[in-house]
Parts: sequence; C-alpha cells; structure tokens
Amino acid sequence: MTGFGAAGQNSPAVTIVHRNAHRRQVALPALGLVALAAGFLIALGFISNTVGGGAVLVGAMAAVLPALPVLAVFLWVDRWEPEPPRLVLAAFLWGAGLSVLGAGMVNDTATEFGDQMLGTGGGDFVGAVISAPVIEEALKGTFLVGLLWLRRREFDGVVDGIVYAGLVATGFAFTENVLYFGRAFAVGGLVGDGDGVAIVFLMRGVLAPFAHPVFTAMTGIAVGLVVRRRDQARRALLPFIGYLAAVGLHSLWNASAGFGFLPTFYGVIMVPLFGGLIALVLWQRRREQRVIAAALPGFASAGWIAPSEVPLLASQAGRRGWCAAVGRQAGEAAADAVRDYQHAVTELAFSQDRLGKGEVGADTGQWHHEALDALLAARDRAQRAPKCLRAYPLSEAAHADRRE
Repeated sequence: MTGFGAAGQNSPAVTIVHRNAHRRQVALPALGLVALAAGFLIALGFISNTVGGGAVLVGAMAAVLPALPVLAVFLWVDRWEPEPPRLVLAAFLWGAGLSVLGAGMVNDTATEFGDQMLGTGGGDFVGAVISAPVIEEALKGTFLVGLLWLRRREFDGVVDGIVYAGLVATGFAFTENVLYFGRAFAVGGLVGDGDGVAIVFLMRGVLAPFAHPVFTAMTGIAVGLVVRRRDQARRALLPFIGYLAAVGLHSLWNASAGFGFLPTFYGVIMVPLFGGLIALVLWQRRREQRVIAAALPGFASAGWIAPSEVPLLASQAGRRGWCAAVGRQAGEAAADAVRDYQHAVTELAFSQDRLGKGEVGADTGQWHHEALDALLAARDRAQRAPKCLRAYPLSEAAHADRRE
C-alpha cells in the first residue's frame, strides 16, 4: 500500500511549515509560562513590600505545607487521564500570580470606596463580602473558560473541570497564604498571643485548605458540563451559573468569618459540600473507568492494542502493576513509555465515547484521528523499549486507519 509521498514530506515548503508549527507549539507555551511566572514573582514582590522580605520567606515556607497535599489530591483525582504538565503548571501560576494581582488591586479600591461611603470599617465589609468573591472567582474562572475556548480537547468532563479549578484555586490560596502568614509573622512572630503564624496556620492551613478549591470547583463543574452539551444557550449559561455559585459560597464564607458564625457555616454547609464533591469525583472516576473498559475490546479487535492488554488497561491497579513490573525489569524510561501508551489509550477511549454519543463538534472527528495516531505512535515507542510490550504487530487494518 502506498502512504505518504517521499517528495512531499521532504520538500522545503513542507519542512518550513513543520518547523514553524513546531516553534508555535514549543515557543508560545513557553512564553506563556514565563509571563505567568513573572506575574507570580510580581505578586510576591508586592507582598514583600507590605510585610518585609523575612516575613515573606516564613510565609512562603508555611504556605507550602497545606498547598502540597491539596495539589496531591487533585493530581490523584486526575490519574486516569493526567493533564499536560505545562497546563497543570499554567493553572497553578495563573491562580498564584495574575489572579492575585488583579484581585488585590480591585479589592483595595473597593475597600477605600466602602470606607468613604459607609464610614470606617465599611470598607472591610465591601472588600471581603462583595468585592473579593466577585473579582477573585471571576479571575480564577477566566482560566477555565479560556482553556475551554482555546484548548477544548483538554476537557473531557466534570473531573477535568474540578481538577483545573482546584489547581487554579490552590495557586491563589498559596499566594494569599504567603500574605496572611507573612503578616502574622510580622505582627506576632511564630506563636504570638492569638495573632502569630501558628494560629493563622491552624485556621487557613489545617481547617480550611480546601476552601478556595471548593468555591472555584463550582465553576469547574459547570465548565465540565459544557463539554457534554450541544445546546448553545445552555453552553453559554452553565459557566455563569457555576460562577454565581462560587461567588455565593465565597461571600457567605467571608461573611461568616467577619460576623462570627464561621463554625456553623463550616459544619452545616462546607463539610457536607466537600463530602458531596468527593462523592461526585468518585462517581465520575467510575464512569471514566467504565468508558475505558467498554472501549478496550473494540481496540483489541481493531489491532490497536493487544488482547492480553485489555485487563491490564481496564483498571488503575492493572496499569500500576504493569508499569511497576516494567520499571523493575527495564528501568524508568521504559516504564514512562508504557505510561504514555496507557494515557494514549485513555484519550482515544474518551474521544470514541464522545463520537458514540453524538457529541460531535467541528473538530471532534479530527481529534479522534489524532488520538488514534497518538496511540499507535505511543505503542510503537513502547514496543521499541525493551520488555515493555510483547512483540504484538499492528494489524494491517490499524496501519490503514493510521494513514486515513
């Protein structure tokens, strides 16, 4: 069978196009990450001017402690289909940098306006209960909507929405905690008399490390639901409804802290809501597993995967055991090749599920073919690595599908 012409692939014009495309794929994301990192550093600079360099260092070290387990939770949730590392980093930096900078400027202005209109102390109410929830959730949610618009193929549903929302919110909470912990250190030291780092850490780092992620998860769930909707009115309305829910929770949280009924709000609203989010994530993960398991026999029949791999790919335990065995026998590079192959299988299963349910957009068919290409390329790489896969040759049908 004939495939691609040698002259066409090696022509100067095609080479230039491929080189330019590669530059866009590499350079633009790199520049974006640099810009986001710069925003994070600028935010830390403003905090340093407020509380001092030493206090920022203490605040940063304290802020890392709650951030790490929260990040670990969201990465665990994302195990079936890990998001691209650059987007994971971009989500965190967006929350930690640009969102904090924008919210800080608007909230300061709102506080001053509140003091002028309502008298001394009124600005704190306006800033905390009105401005902060509206602006902060808008800035955090902007990343989710922007990602859905620019990189829709990275969204497969509610789980992805919760994961990206959690990453953005964790970044925001990290920088905000640097400010709060640093300010506490500047005023009361590490322990203090009710105002040191230890007390503030207990409140923000131990009792409420998931507060911001829970707020923004409302927007994330709504954006994740958009992926499964074809009705344009609902697609436009859902993110706004999720945003309003995030603002409402955030506002009630801040109001309860200001008026002294935070323990009641925490127990009656936040704890059940957090439990509901856990149940939703577990349910959605089970749905993802069923989607993958249902697709695997068809993949094996088409020759895209080996029949003996079906039970290994159908569960997280099977996948982990496979990677662990390869890592012991052939090293981590070979195990990474198997992980890439497993992730490619997942991507194709989700793509096929969307096609099967009629969720076909302008680019869905193209994405499906690209996912198939990615799976076959990942399998080729894994087969070349020693002891990764058995020498199961791709069927002629698989090669034909790859060329189409």
